[in-house]
Amino acid sequence: MNGAESLVRTLVEGDVDVCFTNPGTSEMHFCAALDRVDGMRCVLGLFEGVVTGAADGYGRMMDKPAATLLHTGPGLANGVANLHNAKKAKTPIVNIVGEHATYHINHDAPLTADIEAIAWPVSHWVKTSPDAPSVACDGAQAIAEARSAPGRIATLILPADTAWNEAEGTAKVPEVAPPDSVGEGQVRDCADALRSGEPCLILLGHHGLRAGPLETAGRIAAATGATVMSEFPASRAERGAGRFTAERMPYVVDQALAVTGKFKHIILAGAKIPVAFFAYPGKPSVLIPESCRPHVLATEEDDIAGALEWLADEVGAAGARAVLQEAGRPDLRTGDLTIESIGAAIGNLLPENAIVSDESITGGRALSPFTRGCAPHDWLFGTGGSIGRGIPEATGAAIACPDRKVLSLVGDGSAMYTIQGLWTQARENCDVVTVIYANRTYAILHGELRNVGANPGPKAHDMFDLDRPNLDFVKMAQGMGVDAVRAETAEQFNRALAAAFAGKGPHLIEAMI
Repeated sequence: MNGAESLVRTLVEGDVDVCFTNPGTSEMHFCAALDRVDGMRCVLGLFEGVVTGAADGYGRMMDKPAATLLHTGPGLANGVANLHNAKKAKTPIVNIVGEHATYHINHDAPLTADIEAIAWPVSHWVKTSPDAPSVACDGAQAIAEARSAPGRIATLILPADTAWNEAEGTAKVPEVAPPDSVGEGQVRDCADALRSGEPCLILLGHHGLRAGPLETAGRIAAATGATVMSEFPASRAERGAGRFTAERMPYVVDQALAVTGKFKHIILAGAKIPVAFFAYPGKPSVLIPESCRPHVLATEEDDIAGALEWLADEVGAAGARAVLQEAGRPDLRTGDLTIESIGAAIGNLLPENAIVSDESITGGRALSPFTRGCAPHDWLFGTGGSIGRGIPEATGAAIACPDRKVLSLVGDGSAMYTIQGLWTQARENCDVVTVIYANRTYAILHGELRNVGANPGPKAHDMFDLDRPNLDFVKMAQGMGVDAVRAETAEQFNRALAAAFAGKGPHLIEAMI
């Protein structure tokens, strides 16, 4: 058994059984080992950003890591943007990065790079295996690191000779500690804030946005009069009828401040104090007033569900009933195709237990009122601000949950970063419906020009408009094996979305708005 086979066997025995790949020469022995070891599903992406974005979507849905296989420093660098998003989402991932043979590195071959330096900003743990006998133990440690709360990214660098030289067998994954329990002082401090009679906001994040903790927070709100909200960059929220709805913190600074301005206390359960995505002249970075006192109930590393249950008991909410979301769907609209008519169609037609991967950027902010009363579903939001995550993330979610329909909402500018993911969807027959919001512009950047007070001219606008020539997503999708149609009216979109939801496999709708 060589080092590569010892690693693959360790991954499979450690319940890492999906590998999103884009290999090169340094990874050939790992690729060969995949044929000798049963139990590992390999999914090819035609760009490393697709590979890492798919691993993010998979990990968000499975709460366990997939592996990636990346080719040396440049391959890792190509995947960094979506690893950045995954790190912000607290997604567990095990990266396997091929490296030159140890004795070849000093020759400074063209692909030689400081892989550890590239990996550290988007990883919580990085190690280069020194020799073949170490590979299995290093792989087992990588799995344990990835599984550690709140979900971490572990990067194992595999020099080619450590993969082809003789190894000693597999290694057992070390035990992973459960999330930390919160202290009594934290709970009492938050309870005192809730009992103070002053306006109080409970801000939920990470696993606090799963159905159980959401309902607990709803019971606390019912007993105390507190308001419950979701952080804006939420990795995964369980929404829909029969669940407690936590409205999302607004993205726009002035809107967020208008919401938080009345609160004297903010209780953080798996969330951080909300801050603006960017600095703006004359506006604050922190999105709560200076008079609002923060209270940390639980961090991302803590047992958020347990902390909320304890707080509910402390404030006498054990018998309270959360106000759960009533079922209700909007009517379909006719006429012009607009953001609102798209939202109405999604709200009317979204299947039960769907997964929504939302990278619609500006277009998606109006979706919440249309979809909150749909049948229960999961919603994956952007966490790191790096665009190009939507198509790969939906692909990974579909690999993770093949029995669930995935809806991918993507702006046209964002889609072009990782459009190759459509090919992977076709190859793997992923049950994904992709909606492209085709406004032929980076609409968010036009808004940001106004927000920062810049004085744009024709050159600035020319950098934000996607024309001359116009993009044709129908042809691009069809060229990669995905059924695709264009919708220019609400009626056309309604029919296309209904047909896509009724079918199986990947479909794309280019929505001309």
